[in-house]
Amino acid sequence: MPEERPATAEQAWAALEDGNRRWAAGTPRRPRQDPEHRRRVAADQSPYAVVLSCIDSRVPPEVVFDAGLGDLLVVRTAGHTVDRLVTAAVQYGPQALSAPLVVVLGHQRCGAVTAAAQALREQAALPGELSRIVAALEPAYEGSGGDVEAMISAHVVRTVSLLRDDGLLRGRAAVIGARYSLDTGLVTRLV
Repeated sequence: MPEERPATAEQAWAALEDGNRRWAAGTPRRPRQDPEHRRRVAADQSPYAVVLSCIDSRVPPEVVFDAGLGDLLVVRTAGHTVDRLVTAAVQYGPQALSAPLVVVLGHQRCGAVTAAAQALREQAALPGELSRIVAALEPAYEGSGGDVEAMISAHVVRTVSLLRDDGLLRGRAAVIGARYSLDTGLVTRLV
């Protein structure tokens, strides 16, 4: 019998926390990844959360939260930065699929944040489109005094605030912020 989809933001966060504890303890279940479930979700999806996270290869949300196929919509950008297209992707989950929760997930030792902090500190321009990442992270840099770990948390909080103010998300989904520890594997809620 299939597990029931979390219907509220609180239930969704509890499911993510449970999965993360399993992952961090080394006892993941890898739920809903069997061929039968794959066939079931091939026809329709009903994710219970949207996760906006970094592109870092060490932080795949489906693994970190021990989630299954069809559980999460995952939007990944360098340093979980947002622009209009990323915001539209986040909006899709609550708008089109009634996902009750949006999680902004930062992580320890983020390379994008580290590079942006260094560029801002040295007043150096990064090549190509990388300067857009620096610009998106500048408010967190200014608010944290340039400390990378503080900057990561500040950027999570700022991104949550931006998404909570979004007219299409307000009233449709709870938006929370969390941070992943590369050392322990645990996710801690920030806001």
